[in-house]
Amino acid sequence: MAPSKEVAVVGSNEIVSISHDQTMKASKALLSHIKKAAKESAEDPAAKKNLLADDDADETADTPVWLNLTTKRHITDKPRLQPGKIALPHSLHAGDETLSVCLITADPQRAYKDIVAGEEFPEDLRKRIGRVIGVTKLKAKYSQYEAQRKLYSEHDIFLGDERIINRLPKILGKTFYKTTTKRPIPVDLQAKVPKVNGKRAKPAKKTDGERAVNAGTPAQIAKEVSKAIDSALVSLVPGTNTAIRIGYASWTADQIADNVEAVAAALVEKWVPQKWRNVRSIHIKGPQTVALPIWVTDELWVDDKDVVADTEETKANISKKRKALAGEEPQAASPAAKKTKKVDSAGKHKPTSDDAKLDTQIAERKAKLRSAKARVSKATE
Repeated sequence: MAPSKEVAVVGSNEIVSISHDQTMKASKALLSHIKKAAKESAEDPAAKKNLLADDDADETADTPVWLNLTTKRHITDKPRLQPGKIALPHSLHAGDETLSVCLITADPQRAYKDIVAGEEFPEDLRKRIGRVIGVTKLKAKYSQYEAQRKLYSEHDIFLGDERIINRLPKILGKTFYKTTTKRPIPVDLQAKVPKVNGKRAKPAKKTDGERAVNAGTPAQIAKEVSKAIDSALVSLVPGTNTAIRIGYASWTADQIADNVEAVAAALVEKWVPQKWRNVRSIHIKGPQTVALPIWVTDELWVDDKDVVADTEETKANISKKRKALAGEEPQAASPAAKKTKKVDSAGKHKPTSDDAKLDTQIAERKAKLRSAKARVSKATE
């Protein structure tokens, strides 16, 4: 299967389109392989069986499909604890009625609980939100490791208000942030302030009798929550490889291809420095499969300055490495190099080391110590 060879011109920010035919070929081949491997595993009597799995359920329903994007340079210099969001044509949680969402909000907690429980909030989305908790109560109730582990296991997705999202790593700790599986996703729960003369006015201040002036309307909050649930999550770390879950093995090849194209375009446009000039390859894969190519570039560098010209020094280093790999002895240094004298910071020549003289001094010192021990032992007899 030959990958697409449509490339961006080096030194240009031209947007590159991914070959739809190549994406479809890779998607069909990957799904076929995963289903075939699952069938062989089910028929193998020696394979381990999941005793909790339903006999009639599709074994590939929970098998994820990942998009791997490899860049020429690092996307970021430090890990980002807040996952990014990319809208998908086909949601990862569509039709999942058992999905449980925990919504972490700014204070006061009661205001957002009333909004979610209100009649104006969509009923199907309300059933998915299993808990609404304020940041103050979260800190007081879930400061212990055991409580954090319990909270972690009770819900599938955690959403955090953008106003307090930066405080959550310190509150939830490594229980949530050691892996990228259930890191809180930032959502905007504030009221949308209308523009006046092209500028946004400052939000009105809260009074004692009002519940939460800065809280958005039920429709606005429901839209933000739905967007976060249906999006593909991007967790960036220092490195050249980024993996994003874009579907499941039980989907059709068309659904996988649509999500691949949407995620690749949005990821490169929003997060990759130098855009397509910095992209090396795009692949899709399963948990235990090889990566199938979607798009591969012909240029292995971003700019011409990244390519180092061959010099006498680089050629000598390459020659030494090759000889070391081949097991050959490196050539001895020239006599002139051996006689080179070292110079200290003051410009004076340092004395050259004499191994033979040093060995003699060590032997003499050991002999003196042995004679001293002999005299001591004879005197104590």
